Parts: sequence; structure tokens; C-alpha cells
Amino acid sequence: MSTAPGRPLPGALPQPAPSGRATAAALTAYAAGSVGMGVWVTVPGLLLLYFLTNSLGVSPSLAGVALLLPRVLDTLVHPLLGSLSDRQARRSGHRLGMLRWGLLLAAAMVAVFTVPAGWQGLPAALWVGGWFAVGNLLFASFQVPYLTTPSDLRIGYHERTRVFMYRMLFLTLGLLGAGVAAPALVQGGGRAGYARMALLLGGAMVVCGLVAVSGVRRLTAECGFRVPRRQPHSLVGDTGTAWRDRDFRALVLSYLLTGTTTHLFLAGLPFYTDHILHDDTLTTVLMGCFLCPAVLAGPGWTALSRRIGKQRGLLFSQGVFIVGSLALSMGGRLGTATTAAVVVAMGCAFAGLQLFAFSMVPDAVAAAEARGTALAGAYTGVWTATDAAGTAVGPYLYSAVLTAGGFVSSADGRTAVQSHGALTALLGGFTLVPAALMAGALALQLRCRLESRSAR
Repeated sequence: MSTAPGRPLPGALPQPAPSGRATAAALTAYAAGSVGMGVWVTVPGLLLLYFLTNSLGVSPSLAGVALLLPRVLDTLVHPLLGSLSDRQARRSGHRLGMLRWGLLLAAAMVAVFTVPAGWQGLPAALWVGGWFAVGNLLFASFQVPYLTTPSDLRIGYHERTRVFMYRMLFLTLGLLGAGVAAPALVQGGGRAGYARMALLLGGAMVVCGLVAVSGVRRLTAECGFRVPRRQPHSLVGDTGTAWRDRDFRALVLSYLLTGTTTHLFLAGLPFYTDHILHDDTLTTVLMGCFLCPAVLAGPGWTALSRRIGKQRGLLFSQGVFIVGSLALSMGGRLGTATTAAVVVAMGCAFAGLQLFAFSMVPDAVAAAEARGTALAGAYTGVWTATDAAGTAVGPYLYSAVLTAGGFVSSADGRTAVQSHGALTALLGGFTLVPAALMAGALALQLRCRLESRSAR
């Protein structure tokens, strides 16, 4: 279907003359959706592996598979949803239809943590894995069009960083709220505690998602909407176009290792505090140390990027995370106060890792659009598939390390005695493995030359 130049598509969002700069109110409404996204990223990433191995009696190897397979499916779905989102945008002038499906995610999260009474081992793993797959699909339905929004807007290089600064601020608030509240809500509560936690945080996800939908509409009204070009395309073709972009490919591969590292950190933290620091209440404390600075660091990173650029900021953040991971390998000898200080520094680095990497995606789209090759939804689909892959590989890799070390699972809050080999694997998997992964991410990021082609 063709349209006359300047005439909006049927059902399209209002298109006044774009201002090129969004209001704080519109950005706040849009960014509210990241609170709900932060809950889904944090709660399964932080608690699901521990829930399976320490409450449901699932072995580390089986638990790793139960968490990995839904994410493998996820990586296949994201590019498809990106391509479908582009088609919807061309047809209707917005991406809200797919976005609204994601509001059902809260129900899936409740189901993940509400395992039928008496189920342990394989049946429990199948229940959790099945509902985790459903939740990931609903999350993708929200995440793909949501993260495509900055690429859709008619804004420039530094304004895209500003949009993502708001988004990262609220994402960190979601990570922080869930990272502190979830362990506190489940502590000593058994299975019922996990179910109650999921219900309470799921309600917050629904509210934030509804606000975000209104925020997307407001941003589009203020800044304008780039309707994707009408050109022959397919899922394979769209994905191939994004993958052949050398700078985007380097950014994607670097973020794959970055995401694997940060999600391994989340999955391993409860094991580290319980078995290395011998105080499981420190899970909440260290999550607060990790995420509270990230809330404050976002505006600082944004200001710094105007001086040194996003690429250098990202490389510096990766370096700080490497040093922090190596420092934590000292375990209890580091002392609680020093451990907290190291985690604070890693939290600041985490904010930079997220802000710079995500804000470079629309820069890659803009550069490709100048060459006449980009489809924003396709690029975002590849990016979110990479994000999903890192989310999967991190916990799975840590579960594989635990399995290799001979970690013993337990059920219903009972504590199993661990061997020296298991404790060594637990510590090395949480510290040395992330340091090596992030070093690889830094090396790949050095290949990206997007910065020199994007700055205005």
C-alpha cells in the first residue's frame, strides 16, 4: 500500500513538526517501561538458578539446561519480532500492537515461581523452564518495539544518548528495586515466599508497562516517527543486512560477552554471599551496592560521553569491571567493607556498560540509513537476541562451572556441605571467568569504528 508524500498512514500516530528534542515528561513516561523490564531481567537472573538448586532439588546441570533452552528459543524469536515490528510500523505508522502483548509478562513471572506443591527435580525443572520460555516470548514482544523507539524518533546523535540516559536510569531503578526487594521477600519464606514475591513485583510490571505505552505515543508526537523504508525484505535478509554491518557486528559481539558477564554476576551472587562470605543476607546488601551507584552514575556517564565519546566510555567501563572481578577473587580475605566498595565501583561500570552500548545501537541504525540499508526493527531484533543470548549463557556457564566442581544441590532450604573443589569452582566461576569474558568484550569493542562516523 502506498501513501502520498506527507500524508500519514491510516491509524498512524499524530505527526506534528518534530522538535528534535523530547520533553522530560515524555521521556519519563517512556522510561517507566524500563522499570518493569528491570524486574524481569533481575528476578530470574538473580534467583532462578538458586531457586532451582536450593529450593527445588534440581541438579546444577539440569537447572542450567532448564534456563538455557528457553533463551535459545528466545534468540531465534527476537529477529523475527524485529522484522514483524518493521512491517507493522510501515502498515500502521507505529509499533504499539506488539508492545501491548508484552503487558502479559507479569502473569508468566508469577507462574515461573509458583511451582505445584511437592514437585522437585525434573518435574519442577520442566515447569519452571516452560513458563520461563513463555515469559521470554512476552518480554521480547515488549522489548523489541520498545528499544526500537529511539531509532524511530527524528533526533540526533547526542539526543539519542539523552533518551537512553533516561531509559537506563529507570532500568537501574527497576534492577535496584527488584534486586533488593526480591531476596528480602523470599528470605525464609520457602516456596510461598517466592510466589508472593513474583505476585507483588508482577503488579508493578503491569503498571510500568501501561505508562510506557503512553510514553511511546508522546515521544512520537513530539519528535516525529521514521517509517521504515518500503523495500523487499525477509527475516533472513533483514538479519543478514544487520550482521554484514562491520561496526554493528563488533558492537553486537562485544555486548554478547558483556551481557554474559553481567548475568553470570547476577546468577552467582547468591552463591558467593552464601558459600564464600558465609552470610546470605549480604545478597541484598551487595545488590544495593551494585545498583544504587548505577542510578547516580547515568547522568555522569552522559556528561562524560560528550567529552570523550561513547566508545571510550564503554571501553573504560569494561576495564573497571575486569579489575573489580579480579579483586573479588580474594573472597572473604577482602573484608566486607572493601568487598562492598569494589561492588560499588562495578555498579558504576555497569551503568556505563548499559548506557553506552545501547545508545550506540541507534547510532548504527542512523549510519546504515545514510547508506540506505538499515531497518530499525531488524537491527533491534538482532541486538535484543544478543541480549537474550547473554542472559542465557551467563547463568548456564555458571551452572556448568558448579557442575564441574561437584556442587551439591539441596531442597526446601536445607544446606548441603560442599567440597573444596565445589567452593573453588564457585569462587572462580564468579570472579575469574567474568574477568576473562569482559576482557574478550573489550578486545571486540576496539574493532568498532562507529564513533568516528556517527558524531555530529
